[in-house]
Amino acid sequence: MRLRILGLAAAVTLSIGALAGCTSSSSTAPSGNTGGTPMAATGVDDGTKLTMWSRAPLEKQAKNAVAAYNASHKNQVQLELLPNDDVEGKVGSAAQTNSLPDILAGDVVRIPYWVQQGIFMDLTTQIDGLPNKAQLQSGHIEAGTADGKEHTLPFVTDISVMVWNKDLYKQAGLDPDKGPANLSDFVTQAKAVAGLNQAGVAGTYVAGQSGGALMFTLFPMMWASGADVIRGNSANLDSQAAHSVYDAYRELAQTPNGIGAGSKEETGATWTAPFSQGKIGVMQYPYTSVSSLFTTAGFDIGVTGIPGITGGQSTFLGGDAIGVSRDSKNVAQAWNFMSWLMSDAAQQQVFADNNDTASSLTVLANGYSSADPRTRIANDTIKNGQTPIAVNCNEAFNAAGSPWQLLIQDAIWGDGTKVAADNNAISAVLANT
Repeated sequence: MRLRILGLAAAVTLSIGALAGCTSSSSTAPSGNTGGTPMAATGVDDGTKLTMWSRAPLEKQAKNAVAAYNASHKNQVQLELLPNDDVEGKVGSAAQTNSLPDILAGDVVRIPYWVQQGIFMDLTTQIDGLPNKAQLQSGHIEAGTADGKEHTLPFVTDISVMVWNKDLYKQAGLDPDKGPANLSDFVTQAKAVAGLNQAGVAGTYVAGQSGGALMFTLFPMMWASGADVIRGNSANLDSQAAHSVYDAYRELAQTPNGIGAGSKEETGATWTAPFSQGKIGVMQYPYTSVSSLFTTAGFDIGVTGIPGITGGQSTFLGGDAIGVSRDSKNVAQAWNFMSWLMSDAAQQQVFADNNDTASSLTVLANGYSSADPRTRIANDTIKNGQTPIAVNCNEAFNAAGSPWQLLIQDAIWGDGTKVAADNNAISAVLANT
């Protein structure tokens, strides 16, 4: 399924740790509501103290948003950052004791499930009333939509891009200004870097045991090739396009230094480190992480969209969505923060001015004139971005030992004979409602 961004075929979610996101609109569980109380379009700013939870991997963006809001409003938001691995337990426990914060942001991998469990208030009227709703990246809204009721808005938008180490490219005799434009380029360039035979240096790197990272990095190659990865509640990861991607990585796995040491066992905890340390030639990467390397890495970095088999490009649009929890007693005040954050002025101040990806398409188009050119390249991939959609995404893809992880282990480091069976296993989990 494809989501919408200004009518473009696009969709959104992500993040490291649980980098991928899936969503669904088939929930029948009750959800919170605003109690029918009339609310001003921008909510209420009366000096209320609000509580907010966000994931620690997005500390920079969350702190920037809260600081900008607190500096310009009577309401004051108290932010608590949750370690990525603690989010599920903390939210689950708080839901049982009716102690959720006023504002809750979370990786979209779990937003559909949280909506299904009634974690969020129904904000359909307020969201539909936003003057610039049509200009907002819509994936995070779709992620929190069930039975036609909207519960969430974009908080942080992250995207996957292809990056390469220009210094290693020069040493390998490659054009440092030309990253891979198709799957064959990717393999060729990775092999060239592998051929340097430098200690610790490899052509590419793979988070072999991180289902989220694998979605974030591999799915865009399939999308750019015109292939769906999920059709309804069925996986489409046994397709010709998918096998082309697997075969490319298997070829690199069989090449000395083709895939970095530790990739097969990588859980995602140190997934981005080898490239940041200058040890990897070319790989997919979260843009929120690579942008911070531009001035700190010690080597020159190239950025492009993630290519398909014969060309084109796509991205996994990720990040966190945000909503008002069902336990909030300050709904109008919490909405004031959310509606403010959706304004172009806030999107510019909080995200664009800090070299982060805005959720407003207007700001994406017009707000980066002074940004690093690589940021503009990354932003341009959004119109071709997608995300898979399924309530049971976490179980099918992100959970330890998920059938998706097993599929990749076989497809890259095995002989690929179990792909069909693993694809069927993913479908079974997705359909388990």
